[in-house]
Amino acid sequence: MSACMRKRSWIFTGLLLAAGFTQAQVPVEDRSRAVQQGQYRAGIAHRELNQARYDAKLAEQDVLNLRDAHAAAQQHADQRKRELEEAQKALAAARARLSAAQQAYDREVAAVDAAHRGSAPPGK
Repeated sequence: MSACMRKRSWIFTGLLLAAGFTQAQVPVEDRSRAVQQGQYRAGIAHRELNQARYDAKLAEQDVLNLRDAHAAAQQHADQRKRELEEAQKALAAARARLSAAQQAYDREVAAVDAAHRGSAPPGK
């Protein structure tokens, strides 16, 4: 063993003895109280840890549920948009048919009026 290692060994031993001496100086009751307080604080921290885990799990489940609900709502909205577009096209076609039917009716009424008066209908 080298001199440097022996010196370190003595220093280490001295530190251990000093730490043991310091601990021996603290009355047993004080150490017991310190241990109890530490255990109490550790118990509180453990409950808080469990509560935080539970809260995180609930929040994660909320996110998953809302993601699913959002996707379903988006599909529903897309379907409604397609239905709206189809309804708008049907309305445009119905209005075009109405306009054509109105024009045909107006022509026929004008033809009847012209025939009733004995003249040629306008535009013919």
